[in-house]
Amino acid sequence: MKHTTILLVLIGFSFPISAQQTINGSMIHNGIQRDYILYIPAIYDGSTDVPLVLNFHGYGSNANEQMFYGDFRDIADTEGFLLVHPQGTIINGDQQWNVGFLGNGNTTDDVGFTEALIDELANLYTINLDRVYATGMSNGGFMSFLLACQLSEKIAAVASVTGSMTPDTYDACNAQQPTPILQIHGTGDSNVLYNGDTWTRSIEDVISYWVNYNNCETSPTTTALTDINHSDGSTVEHIIYSGGDNGVTTEHMKIIGGGHTWPSSAITLPGTNQDINASMEIWHFFSKFDINGILSVPEFDNIQVNIYPNPTNSKINLSLNFSRELNYELFSSLGKLLIIGTIKTNNQEIDLSNLSPNIYYLKLGNQVFKILKSN
Repeated sequence: MKHTTILLVLIGFSFPISAQQTINGSMIHNGIQRDYILYIPAIYDGSTDVPLVLNFHGYGSNANEQMFYGDFRDIADTEGFLLVHPQGTIINGDQQWNVGFLGNGNTTDDVGFTEALIDELANLYTINLDRVYATGMSNGGFMSFLLACQLSEKIAAVASVTGSMTPDTYDACNAQQPTPILQIHGTGDSNVLYNGDTWTRSIEDVISYWVNYNNCETSPTTTALTDINHSDGSTVEHIIYSGGDNGVTTEHMKIIGGGHTWPSSAITLPGTNQDINASMEIWHFFSKFDINGILSVPEFDNIQVNIYPNPTNSKINLSLNFSRELNYELFSSLGKLLIIGTIKTNNQEIDLSNLSPNIYYLKLGNQVFKILKSN
């Protein structure tokens, strides 16, 4: 599919890339100028292939708003992936993705645009094409599912926040390989109803579809996550269907009482859950898979860790059975790296007394643990 870059505004651009950059790019696809915003972390230098995360905005929103609302930039800074925010087209006055909404007359080829965008970025940067992921908010979540159905040969995993599948996407889905799926959705969502509507399938239908398609075990494991923030009016269950082909999972973070929002966004709207950080949860999910299924798990990813006390008002202790030194990273609730250290003994203390009360994330290998710092 032919496409031509007609605009590439580079902020502080140089080769090799040595600084954090936000790039406003445009390309022509099917005779239409299509825009996107690319975020390049400072640690990217072009020497190795890196993952690419596609982050799609919601209906009536835009790429710039999604970059701040469903923010992955701090995570990209430490994990080293490229982050692109595509922009939809304006139909009937609203910026949107063509996912088959009934009667709105949108005929834009957004799947073709996404495929062309991936190819364009792969020509400009050293991208690991086995590790291209799609996520999005609301209409952007619908778009991510559409890619799972129509571009699965290029999308390694999908995560939808408050999105679903339209009847058209559901009925015509033609995925070509097992696809890891994470659905984050509030039961109190008044925009994309949890139980579905004439224009959207229920979340139960969506999960069941991918459980069956991925050949996962039909009996899930369900974990009630700690209700860290009692004032947000919601709690979270993490439901995991394991054992899929190629080791993939179909997962659902069910936000009981949650609304049409991005959990722990810096832009806090009514109904926003604060017990999980959607961006952190999504990257942790993505990082386990490539286009061929589950990635090999290093030895230290299987370690058993006891973290106490949690919640804490000063320090945490890590008790683990491991024979080698192990690096750890502590992130803020927005994904900003705060502390780096090395565990050298089976009983390690980490001082959090200088941090304000909040949710934090401790990363050990490929495992992420939630820490609550209290008053």
